Amino acid sequence: MLHDPNRVYVFDTTLRDGEQVPGCQLTTPEKIEIAKELELLGVDIIEAGFPVSSPGDFNSVVEISKAVKEPTVCALTRANKGDIDAAIESLKYAKRPRIHTGIGSSDMHIKHKFNSTREEILERAVEAVKYAKRAVEDIEFYAEDAGRADVEYLAKMVEAVIAAGATVVNIPDTNGYCLPDQYGSKIKFLKENVKNIDKAIISVHCHNDLGLATANSIAGLQNGARQIEGTINGIGERAGNTSIEEVVMILKTHQVLGLHTQIDSKRFYELSQMIRTQMRMPVQPNKAIVGANAFAHSSGIHQDGFLKMRENYEIIRPEDVGFPSASIVLTARSGRHALKFHLERLGINLSKEELAEAYNNFLTLADVKLDINDHDLLSLVAHKLVKN
Repeated sequence: MLHDPNRVYVFDTTLRDGEQVPGCQLTTPEKIEIAKELELLGVDIIEAGFPVSSPGDFNSVVEISKAVKEPTVCALTRANKGDIDAAIESLKYAKRPRIHTGIGSSDMHIKHKFNSTREEILERAVEAVKYAKRAVEDIEFYAEDAGRADVEYLAKMVEAVIAAGATVVNIPDTNGYCLPDQYGSKIKFLKENVKNIDKAIISVHCHNDLGLATANSIAGLQNGARQIEGTINGIGERAGNTSIEEVVMILKTHQVLGLHTQIDSKRFYELSQMIRTQMRMPVQPNKAIVGANAFAHSSGIHQDGFLKMRENYEIIRPEDVGFPSASIVLTARSGRHALKFHLERLGINLSKEELAEAYNNFLTLADVKLDINDHDLLSLVAHKLVKN
């Protein structure tokens, strides 16, 4: 089967990287429930856990492997035989198993994490891939801290692990350090200078320490990466991971990029809510795509433009991501058009003069009451209702 050059594979690590957040640990049954929803969403790969880290994680990978049919199930390891053996064992029921192994690639990690040399690290990387490949065909290699790695050395490492059997090479910006043009250039350099790069898919795994995870992921895709790694709601260690919902909707909105995924975006909101609840991790109201205010319009100028034609202030329709509906929120900055809209929704039609009077009363109320509800609106026009 020929690989579609414009297809972007979605690798979800909500259950591994996302679950590393303090206080967000899940039970195996909860993980299975989320994994099944991720399958319905259409993710290509589910990173189910880090099997050697704990019996619970090992068991979760085993049970998720049994529970899902379509997605590849992936287990994380470090570049050592013990980790890889545990991963192989945990994946024995997976229909499409993948081992995700790797090692640091930046001089910072080589010297200060591994107390090693570039040559030794390269050897360990190749050995790990070859060892994993004996049991599992699909091997993803991560070059940890690639964002700060010397690009020539990174290219050498990528070439060596592909030659050893890696099918996917993950170029993580582990510390969220890169600017989008830097990260994009790094991916482009690998595409142009690694002679066997056509034998593997380049994957982007970005962290959000400087708020650039999504921008960096898109820059990577624009420069030849074809797998994106992230989490629902952007959860993850420290400031989190790339938000899958953001990348998918950017590709949908900017079709000029010519890239597409197999994701059913209408499932985003419901899945976001499930993960928020099960992981006890609130979603900030102004979070893109799935935040409570993502489709709320409160400024009078915006409300007027939205009510005239929603595309004036909406580049994504709420229904495209399964959001209940766009809302016109009444505040002291709302205009007559918004008030008229809500009164008509309640079955109240006012003349121009009556609306002007109601609007003045509304502004007085909105200055002292933050949340204007239907009961307040009915009180504003009570005299009009009595007369009728």
